Amino acid sequence: MIMTIPLNKLVQSPRNVRRHADAAADAELKASIAARGLLQNLIVRPAAKGKFEVEAGERRRRAMLELAADKALPRDHEVTCLVLEDTDEAAVETSLAENFHRLAMNPADEAQAFASLVEGGASSEDVARRFGLTVRFVEGRLRLARLAPIVFEALASGEITLDMAKAFGATSDQEIQTRVFEQVTSAYYAPSPDSIRRMVLSGTVRGSDPRARLVGRDAYVAAGGRIERELFDDDDSESWVDVALLESLAQAQMEEHAKAIAAEQGLAWVKPTLDTYASHDLVGGLVRLPAEPAPLTEAEIARLDELDASYDEHAAILEDEESAEEAVAAAEAAIEAIERECQEIRSRPPVLAPELKTEAGMILTLSRDGTPVLQPVFYGERKVEGQAEDGEIEIVVGDGGEGRRRSALSKRLVDELAMQRRDVLALHVASDPGLALDFMVFALADADTHDWRSRSATTLRGGAPAGPIVGFEANDAPATAALAELRTGLDESWRSGEDAAARFDAFRLLSEEDRAAWLGFVIARTLEASLNMAGERRIAFQDHLGSLIGIDTAQWWRPTAANYFDRVSKQVILDALADVGGAELSARFASVKKADLAASAERVFAGTYITEADVRERALAWVPDVMRFANSLPSEPEAEACLGEDAVSEVGDDHQTPHELAA
Repeated sequence: MIMTIPLNKLVQSPRNVRRHADAAADAELKASIAARGLLQNLIVRPAAKGKFEVEAGERRRRAMLELAADKALPRDHEVTCLVLEDTDEAAVETSLAENFHRLAMNPADEAQAFASLVEGGASSEDVARRFGLTVRFVEGRLRLARLAPIVFEALASGEITLDMAKAFGATSDQEIQTRVFEQVTSAYYAPSPDSIRRMVLSGTVRGSDPRARLVGRDAYVAAGGRIERELFDDDDSESWVDVALLESLAQAQMEEHAKAIAAEQGLAWVKPTLDTYASHDLVGGLVRLPAEPAPLTEAEIARLDELDASYDEHAAILEDEESAEEAVAAAEAAIEAIERECQEIRSRPPVLAPELKTEAGMILTLSRDGTPVLQPVFYGERKVEGQAEDGEIEIVVGDGGEGRRRSALSKRLVDELAMQRRDVLALHVASDPGLALDFMVFALADADTHDWRSRSATTLRGGAPAGPIVGFEANDAPATAALAELRTGLDESWRSGEDAAARFDAFRLLSEEDRAAWLGFVIARTLEASLNMAGERRIAFQDHLGSLIGIDTAQWWRPTAANYFDRVSKQVILDALADVGGAELSARFASVKKADLAASAERVFAGTYITEADVRERALAWVPDVMRFANSLPSEPEAEACLGEDAVSEVGDDHQTPHELAA
């Protein structure tokens, strides 16, 4: 029954599932209600003394109470409510469904909506005030609305990420945006936001570029590449227009060089890159192999002794205060030459043990003069425990041992799940600066004792690991979307500094809250992808972090046909159904074909399949064991289910639901 109830008659329900708040999101909600009123009714239940307990809409109730405290609303303001007469269990289920099933707006939709408001006469400040957002956030979305149509449509359809769209927006010239978009979509490699930003800002590459020198003018032109040349341009200053084509040709040449070097030196592999250094993306998932520099010859040892003696002689001249200026200058030049020669003698290629060489690899970089350079470091690929011949991995949940659940998942699915679970943990770390700071200090202090044979829980060098699958992004996963939105809310005003010192000084002038937000984010983005399983994807320290926070993975990741059920065997799906509904529910689907079974399972675990209330509640709390954080207790209904005994035996102390970050 729908009725209006005075605000001062509404009280919090003890059954409401939301326990934590998000100050920024609450401020946005308060601003929205102040500007447009209550757009969605509350769901309430009669209580004692004429009061009504709010089962769904507690955040809206609190926002209206704050408005009443600000005298923007009367304390007896009439609130439209749906009054329930159902049971406690159904009320909890209603509260959970109302809070859980939310879908954030696509950034392209937000951009169009904000642009429409501005076209109607509102300013950026007006829009920001109405929705409780920062002016910077609104202006960022408005810049998206001004993207070239082909780029904007790609963002709206999910073909490109928000970061890639922002990179296209580095220039306001839609013609350049369109040309670069066509180039990068026709390239065989996955472009990064940084490479897109470089291309739209420069638009061309000079003839002196390392890639141009590697490929050569004739090969580039023969492949259809265009060159623009001004009156006074030479071969170095002329502009090569088709950057994506040049990168493709350069990458192909580097791959040929890499194959030849691997065959020549007896290496298992050589990875090429167009960068001048071995980036984290290239060495991610690899371990450095122990290698010693080649021993010095007797002649080299004798030469080093001579250089040491000469160094002492020239150093004495520098220390003598009475030395003439000419003598000091000559001594400084001599010492520089001595140090350079010593470095050349001591910089010897590493020698690897013969038994390791057949499994070792190296990185081939591109020098600034366009010459391929083999980096003097040997790498080995980590072994994956339980690798099957058919490409599937036998998963042992947690650290392994007797009585653990085992299942077979494809290597690709293991990597995808690990990256999505990493985002769940990253979102929570980003939202807890205190924990992030402790984590950072500990990881840096512990780095010198880290064993190279074991995998670190984090890179903690500032960079963001690409994950085991290049280009994969779970754009429909709530945690991934929330993490991206958290990034857009950071204050980047300090980036306008001309050099590092100016940018640092500007950063220090940010408020403590803004700097804390940056701290949480830069720590969170370093997290490696992991799963609660034995083998390569296991990082025990991340499970400890998740346990401290008390993460409920089910709030941030749900299994669907696309991201899970289509990718596992029929028996794995039936076992999952048995977990939440017993043998009866599993038997109900036993004769269903795999494709139809995956679709049905998606509905069951999304809570849209018609079934008993307790089964639905367990289904909404269910995630595969590999997605849980070890020692984090599953939700109470699942823990109490007799069918979940194996899962319950693998978890530790009880934890409350963590930060409720969704709006």
